[in-house]
Amino acid sequence: MYLFIFPRSGTSGGRLRAVTGRSHGWSLSGPAPAPDRCWRSGTMWLLAVLVPLLRLYLCGMKVLWYQMRHRSFRLPVLPQQKGRVAIVTGGTRGMGLETARHLAGLGMRVIIAGNEREEGAAAIRTINAESGEGQAEFMFVDLTSLKSVRHFAQAFKDRGLPLHVLVNNAGTMLVPERRTEDGLEFHWSLNYLGHFLLTNLLLDLLKSSGGQGCCSRIINMSSATHYAGELHLDDLNRRICYSSHGAYAQSKLALVLFTYYLQEQLSAGGFPVTANAVDPGMVDTALYDNLWTLAQMLKRPVAKILFRTPAEGASISIYAAAAAEMEGVGGCYLYNGRKTRSSESSYDGELQEQLWKKSCQLVGLQGPGAVGTHS
Repeated sequence: MYLFIFPRSGTSGGRLRAVTGRSHGWSLSGPAPAPDRCWRSGTMWLLAVLVPLLRLYLCGMKVLWYQMRHRSFRLPVLPQQKGRVAIVTGGTRGMGLETARHLAGLGMRVIIAGNEREEGAAAIRTINAESGEGQAEFMFVDLTSLKSVRHFAQAFKDRGLPLHVLVNNAGTMLVPERRTEDGLEFHWSLNYLGHFLLTNLLLDLLKSSGGQGCCSRIINMSSATHYAGELHLDDLNRRICYSSHGAYAQSKLALVLFTYYLQEQLSAGGFPVTANAVDPGMVDTALYDNLWTLAQMLKRPVAKILFRTPAEGASISIYAAAAAEMEGVGGCYLYNGRKTRSSESSYDGELQEQLWKKSCQLVGLQGPGAVGTHS
């Protein structure tokens, strides 16, 4: 999902394109200039605000135009999933809740992973009332805390359950500049890095739960904003001219790069696990809560007409998680039920590997050759 309207105060625009070296004439490895210096320059303001806003606006218009002319993806009849276990992050509301509901309805045992206990309890009541089999439960995790992610992964492993599906759905957008307890930029930590760590910690379990003709599946929730995203490997916390738009786009690009590199590693090892990235389109969810009040008022009538519902947006994740035709299929970017070409930068193998190594460093895992060997 994406946005092209100003967020609430504390955010700004950001230049968007995949780069790993220098940007705006500053060394990304050196100290970042103070934010007030950044905004004193009219040229810098144009580059950091107007250009990305225009790009995001055009990106959003293209997607809305597509959604006006094409019906949203409709799920085919899916096979029953009894005996299979899924984890859905951010499954207490929006697309995550719809994903959890549908998978539970297919007979899966669904663990909703989230940081809102009351919302989690309400979601479980709703799902179990519909399925009638007590197929859903809630486990707490704060994806902005690496310690919490590790605790969740270990707690799940200690239960002795298999794991067949991991839906990395949780996300946030346009949050004013803030850091997590680990000192990480908020979008980066919640949208990408927390899921990177969670996936790696559960990967051995996913591999052991899969089998010939019945692969385990990893689904990463990306967005069309990744097309406009750039990855500053030497400034992932975006201390240079912070942009909530840029931070969100960066996290979504990282998810696609991560998906492709992970699938390459899994395929090379012959493991029965697939990884795919999905794009739900423009969906009317709580992601837009950080908009200014006026912007939210302007968005509402547009959203009712042109945006997809959470159930429609979730359909692509459900498809990737349960469709028979997706068996053994990995390394794809799925949009509107089809394999779609992602951004050119997302296919950069060197960038994928660099991101993987950097991510391992940030979360305290060993190198890229140790996929799925962590505890």
